[in-house]
Amino acid sequence: MRNLKSKREIALMRKAGLAVWQAHSIVTSMFKPGATTLDIDAAVDDYFRQIGAVPLFKNYPHSTSGKPAFPAATCMSLNEEVVHGIPNGRPLVEGDVVSMDTGCRIDGWCGDAAQTYPIGQVADDVQNLLDVTKGTLDLAIRLMGQKSMWSEVAAEMAKFVADHGFSTVECFVGHGIGREMHQDPQVPNFVSKQLRGSGDFRMEVGLVIAIEPMVNMGTKRVKSMPDQWTQSTLDGKPSAHFEHTIAITEDGPYSLTGPPTPDEEVPLGALASEAGTGGE
Repeated sequence: MRNLKSKREIALMRKAGLAVWQAHSIVTSMFKPGATTLDIDAAVDDYFRQIGAVPLFKNYPHSTSGKPAFPAATCMSLNEEVVHGIPNGRPLVEGDVVSMDTGCRIDGWCGDAAQTYPIGQVADDVQNLLDVTKGTLDLAIRLMGQKSMWSEVAAEMAKFVADHGFSTVECFVGHGIGREMHQDPQVPNFVSKQLRGSGDFRMEVGLVIAIEPMVNMGTKRVKSMPDQWTQSTLDGKPSAHFEHTIAITEDGPYSLTGPPTPDEEVPLGALASEAGTGGE
């Protein structure tokens, strides 16, 4: 199922997308040595509360019955953590990288985006990892307007990562999104037999997907941590994660979680008003 959206529905999703963009913008300046991911998460949670948005991650049920729901408004994955990191009180230090993933629902429609933030000056190879991961997402968005099938896009994404000497995480993928955060189709960042078979889908007007490449400096393999949510690289090397919610419109790919145009109204709370607008 492709869950294609109408022009009206895509416009409604943009409001949630702008709120997610604004959440990232508000906390950008907080990602510095001495800050904690717990405090940054609280700022995002407070912003969503002020504008009447529902945090998508908070109390999200675990995929395994009996395990705890996710406790925060954001996933904060530090250094070797790939995804689903839980915010905590550890002070950030120079050279860390933090992947913040967050989403919200406004008026019944969802937006979801992630970005990996460097803390102060990071090592050159780590900065390259961040640049390549963001470049992989940018490539995918561009190719959505040029290719016919997602498998064609995914193949180029994986090649781009491999050409730079990194590895694509294969046990986590992107997803369709709309009234629910996770809808069909699954959106892998690599090509498999399953994708080339029944899992492939066409690039067509009305498709809305969350594209989220996760790229590791070393092995693609990950392991689950004792908190039952955080997933880390098996070899302890750094990971990066970038994500946008993208719609295909009659004019081509459109980032619903991208920055506003001059005539768009961003949902503002007190924190947003004080911080102004910024970010990507």
